[in-house]
Amino acid sequence: MPFQKTLLNRFRGAGGTDGSSAGAGTFRADFTASLVVFLVAVPLCVGVAVASGVPAELGLITGIVGGLITGLLPGSSLQVSGPAAGLTVLVYEAVQEYGLAALGVLVLVSGLLQLAMGALRLGRWFRAISVAVVQGMLAGIGLVLIAGQLYALADAKAPSSGLGKLGGLPGLVVDVAGSSAALKAVAIGAGTIAVLVFWPRWKRGARVLPAPLAAVALATVATVGMDLPVARVEVKGLLDAVQPPGGGEFAQLAEIGVLGTVLAFTLIASAESLFSAAAVDRLHDGPRTDYDKELMAQGAGNAVCGALGALPMTAVIVRSAANVQAGARTKASRVLHGVWLLVFAVLFPSALGVIPVAALAGVLVHAGWKLIPVKDLGPLWRTHRGEAVVLVVTATAIVVTNMFEGVIIGLLMAVAKSAWETSHVHVEVAGLKGTPEDHPVRVQVLGNATFLRLPKLLDELEALPRKREVRLDLSGLRHVDHACEMALATWAERHNAVVSRGTESGPSNSGASDSADAEDAADERALA
Repeated sequence: MPFQKTLLNRFRGAGGTDGSSAGAGTFRADFTASLVVFLVAVPLCVGVAVASGVPAELGLITGIVGGLITGLLPGSSLQVSGPAAGLTVLVYEAVQEYGLAALGVLVLVSGLLQLAMGALRLGRWFRAISVAVVQGMLAGIGLVLIAGQLYALADAKAPSSGLGKLGGLPGLVVDVAGSSAALKAVAIGAGTIAVLVFWPRWKRGARVLPAPLAAVALATVATVGMDLPVARVEVKGLLDAVQPPGGGEFAQLAEIGVLGTVLAFTLIASAESLFSAAAVDRLHDGPRTDYDKELMAQGAGNAVCGALGALPMTAVIVRSAANVQAGARTKASRVLHGVWLLVFAVLFPSALGVIPVAALAGVLVHAGWKLIPVKDLGPLWRTHRGEAVVLVVTATAIVVTNMFEGVIIGLLMAVAKSAWETSHVHVEVAGLKGTPEDHPVRVQVLGNATFLRLPKLLDELEALPRKREVRLDLSGLRHVDHACEMALATWAERHNAVVSRGTESGPSNSGASDSADAEDAADERALA
């Protein structure tokens, strides 16, 4: 079925692991894979940090923690964690509303909640989340991310809300057209996107250098070589960027808005990580992910990131897929990638200062586009229209409101859709035609009877002849809720009572009988 090409198998590809014991060959494969993942991670860590409105070094810190802390813990052996584009919009909104100093508290508490959920064995329950809601969440994130980064492409400040970003695009186009500096920045960003799209088609080059690093490197060379007047990444230094939360920041947890943001961090990061784990499991033949342990590993990493005032982390499918496809066999590859990030951040921090912001914006525009399931939407509409509606509504709600409210709306809609679709019920009537008037009509109700289908059921029952006894059979129901059971039992009792009284009154009292029947029928409808 076309819909099966969803989030969980979109990233299927070559590579794998055989779960063999460690040895020279295994370490060599892990070492090589760690370098590939490191080269993919550097531009993404920096880009996510800049797009989130925080110092670039904080993205590297989260990547380092994802390798050295989460990478060492059990859960998923080949999944790679770090800052992800999926949380960029939420982090940016949180930093703008509560300040950079509060970020550490938000991430720390989210990590502790993830640890608690893993300890309570709730990790597996995240697999019950509707795929349409997750795809809608990612699509909404992608739309807002693209809209925001289009401003960064032109070295312009983006509006704060999703609708504001989209509504301001026409004005942005006019401003760019009238500014030579903005046009140069856009050219750098557009060139970066072009390299990201076409570089993988050059197989030899793609094997030597990952597309994100190649795109950012070429954009940086062009910017420096031509001395273009475009914004560059601001560098503070690794230690200066670390801001552990203080008592004042913890006091903000008493605010309802802060608690809502913590829950959003927790739920979205957990869902994204565990869906990524399911996708990574399909890429190799090695040990499967233990979802509860993986959730605890993510929680430990986020707790450390929060203590350092860094960005929240999730498992990242792009880095994870690169890890598997590069031939990684054990968790050593992801731990080593964290080591290389640490070495880079300590020894070469000034290298970040020459990277143009427009190039990183191009990387994130490309990443945002990949979050939107464009190819899946058509087949999904043809085969599962309800799921397609949930996806679109979730994405739209995120753009119109915010991340947390949009996901809640999507989840509620998915639950309502499932409840409606599972409430299939129909009525089979036997003995209505070709039988004497004094023989009862047999009515069997089949399917799932819930309050959602009660009006339809009662309409069908009330269409039966009012002077024939009804034998109501509910044994064919797979499920019946209390409201439906009581309503059906009351209807059958009242209907048969009316029939019985009509029979006892006899034909001589037909006028009184008709009047009583009409009165009882009115009572019956009122009770139903």
